[in-house]
Amino acid sequence: MKIKINRFKEFNLNNPPLIIAEISGNHCGNKKLFLNHIKEAAKNGADLIKIQTYEPDDITVNSKKKIFKISSGIWKGKFLYDLYKKAHTPYKWHKDAFKLCKKLGVILFSSPFSVKAVKFLERLDVPLYKLASVEITDLNLVNEIAKTRKPVIVSTGCANISEIEKCLKVIKKFHKKIVLLHCVSKYPTLDHEANILKIKELKVKFKNTLIGLSDHTDSIYSSIAATSLGIVLIEKHFIINKKLKSEDRKFSIDKKQLIELKNSTNRIHKILNSKILNEIPNKNLRRSIFASKKIKKGEKITKKNIISLRPKVGICASNFFKILNKKSKKEIEKYEPIMKNDIN
Repeated sequence: MKIKINRFKEFNLNNPPLIIAEISGNHCGNKKLFLNHIKEAAKNGADLIKIQTYEPDDITVNSKKKIFKISSGIWKGKFLYDLYKKAHTPYKWHKDAFKLCKKLGVILFSSPFSVKAVKFLERLDVPLYKLASVEITDLNLVNEIAKTRKPVIVSTGCANISEIEKCLKVIKKFHKKIVLLHCVSKYPTLDHEANILKIKELKVKFKNTLIGLSDHTDSIYSSIAATSLGIVLIEKHFIINKKLKSEDRKFSIDKKQLIELKNSTNRIHKILNSKILNEIPNKNLRRSIFASKKIKKGEKITKKNIISLRPKVGICASNFFKILNKKSKKEIEKYEPIMKNDIN
């Protein structure tokens, strides 16, 4: 199975997983920092770069009522509108971001959070879409994304099997270019909460769908572990410097980790897909049978006059018992290999 993104990139189990660097709100509201994140992600191993396309009003309302206040997690005590206002990537930055990525030769795409955002991204000719975990039940948004007939990455962080199936049913009215992401929607996700083996369940339940990982831990170990289960992409939040006071810094990886993730997943994929060699290297280091003392012509071969030694040049040591009691056709000097034609 494979899904083509452009002429150069595709989601394909025969290739190492593609690495997606999610910029999210790590730009801290600074356009220059935003574009620098894109440059550094492209420079340090990202195959694709993802941003988020929304304005606070696309998601919630500006209200200080209790129901709009976050009650737990790293954003506890913040109001939804204030959080999204601080973390959002302004629409007016997008054009320069796409222009930069084209120059760098890296794929840029986005998670839209409204129908308006999808229409806006279509004008920028985005090559694929990501459906965020919390939007999987917004079937109107799902339908709008699916109508573009472009590949869709569907994150399953907040969804049960029934909700995933309903979402996929909408998309499949238009196409089947879907990658499902295992995801734990906790920020950050602790190692013991990563539940990486859930990938195996998704593979069984959705047999004809490619699977990937959206990893919200603060390291790359979950992502490396998931590589061995056969995934086509890994998405990690990326930050240039962990000293930045962004909302997502606690579950983002830096440049050094991004490089390590890219190198590790490539190497693991190569190991998992290595082939057995037809010829065993250093086969001549096996043992063959030698004379342990001088053997006369017509003398019987016994345990007292043969020995198995390296290298493998004569009769293989595996035939040790087969040649016992055979007679020598010739005189064989001590430590001379015994050849097939030397005995009856």
